[in-house]
Amino acid sequence: MSSQAYIDAATVKRLSVLQTWRTALAVLFDWGVIAAAIAVSQWAQDPLVYLLAVAIIGGRMHGFGVLLHDFAHYRFMSGNKALSDWICDLLLAWPILTTVASYRSNHLAHHRYTNTDKDPDWVFKLGNRRFTFPKAWQEGALDLLSYLVVVGSIIDIFGMLHRLKAAEKPPLSYRLARLGFYVALAIVFTWLGIWADVLLYWFVPYFTAFFLLMHVRSVAEHFGSMDYSHELGGTRSVLPYFWERAFFAPHNVNYHLEHHLYPSVPFYNLPQLHAALMANPDYAARAHNTRGYTTGLVRETVFGTRSIPAG
Repeated sequence: MSSQAYIDAATVKRLSVLQTWRTALAVLFDWGVIAAAIAVSQWAQDPLVYLLAVAIIGGRMHGFGVLLHDFAHYRFMSGNKALSDWICDLLLAWPILTTVASYRSNHLAHHRYTNTDKDPDWVFKLGNRRFTFPKAWQEGALDLLSYLVVVGSIIDIFGMLHRLKAAEKPPLSYRLARLGFYVALAIVFTWLGIWADVLLYWFVPYFTAFFLLMHVRSVAEHFGSMDYSHELGGTRSVLPYFWERAFFAPHNVNYHLEHHLYPSVPFYNLPQLHAALMANPDYAARAHNTRGYTTGLVRETVFGTRSIPAG
């Protein structure tokens, strides 16, 4: 929660009301887009269409990660947190090889100690060359290229495993259930004879596009031309172009400053939260808003210059 109120409590309370159906629809949408991308690629049998499918599937996996983030904040349904976590694990977390509990342990610490030496994300990334800005565009391009050849993804996986060491070990029953989930999928894939398709349409997007998009968003949220001396300067919100929403900013994840200030607000109400906050002149004057991942964010991370967008 923010150290001062930028909007009235009644507005925060109204925007924090959960609408379970909206998150459920978002989950169905992401899975539907993935299924459609696979079907079109299989029908077209064209390398360019396949590459587009990889990008689209990676983008929806990124969407899984964003929805997982909302589940980690218990923003899916009121009551029955155990059921909420099981739904998240089965439909979002386990398919991208993580768990809601382990993510929550790391992420809530990030919220509690944002950009301090007790923030596990900050401690891991501070001083890391890939999170040091500004940098030459050639180095930035090589960082992104490393994900397309999987190297960057492997580095990130080991980094996440290191940060998750502190997470409480889940009970044996949970670990067996998760193992059973993967074993059951392996049996089904073997029976259907579709391991090649699983590799092409799940693991290739996962180890390339998914981690690339996650890296860009990770940079966008807290790095490059930031003012860490104030809570409105150490976290960035990006106002994306239309096409960027599908890849870099699914489910309104671009409103990251708003989320840090008022994490009780679910993803579908973040645009309204942004509008309410921007109506406060003091907030609007200091909030770190950037126009575009491919424009404003590039300027701030490569050239160290910042432009203030309107609205």
